[in-house]
Amino acid sequence: MVIVLGMLIGLHDSLASAQDTAMLDGRVTQQSIAGTICRPDYVDAVSPSFDVLMGHKNRLLAERGISAADGANYALDRRVPVLLGGSPDAPANLDLLPWAGGQGERRKARFVVHLKRCVCEGKMSLSDAQASILGNWSAAYPGFGRASCDAGNVDAAAGSHEIEP
Repeated sequence: MVIVLGMLIGLHDSLASAQDTAMLDGRVTQQSIAGTICRPDYVDAVSPSFDVLMGHKNRLLAERGISAADGANYALDRRVPVLLGGSPDAPANLDLLPWAGGQGERRKARFVVHLKRCVCEGKMSLSDAQASILGNWSAAYPGFGRASCDAGNVDAAAGSHEIEP
């Protein structure tokens, strides 16, 4: 029984790691942050065109049965944002989030900018920032003050943000 439990835990961990890897940009590592995410023009330099991004958004809207008329209520989200080393266009990294609300894109974007600042100032590792945003970020958001970069109280448990049409 203990062996089976250990195997299941190992399988879960390897699946989570593989999923996270598919979301990440291999150019961004802890050692490369000064030349990548901490560079002011980095996101513009690596992001696909607006038309390509809108194509991804339209595909996700259709997959979820959300009408084009309601599409303006949703943002094309990168589960791991480019500012934190996420892939700019890997399908595994793309999702939809509502713009507004406690789990919305506006709030997530503010949190991402805060986490990036922490990483670029050397107050938090890139992997801790990625774990914070991949986990239950909306629950972790209130725990970060403007001056705080302490990831010790962040719930990095896998969170999800299912979209209902």
